[in-house]
Amino acid sequence: MHEIRFRLNLSASECLTYYQGMARDVVARALDGRTVRFPANALRPHVSHEGVNGLFALRFDENNKLVELARVGD
Repeated sequence: MHEIRFRLNLSASECLTYYQGMARDVVARALDGRTVRFPANALRPHVSHEGVNGLFALRFDENNKLVELARVGD
């Protein structure tokens, strides 16, 4: 399994655009400088009243299929 780590700092209003389906994908800059894109619905378990904040690990298989989006730190 492969992993890319990145930080997210999305406000509640920014999360709403993803949650309502206005944006289908999230694009973020990985800690190593790569750009990562993943389905917005993967954020749902991590949304709070403040939005989504923290360090995340995007885990994917050898076919680049999303396996897990896990919050791994602040």
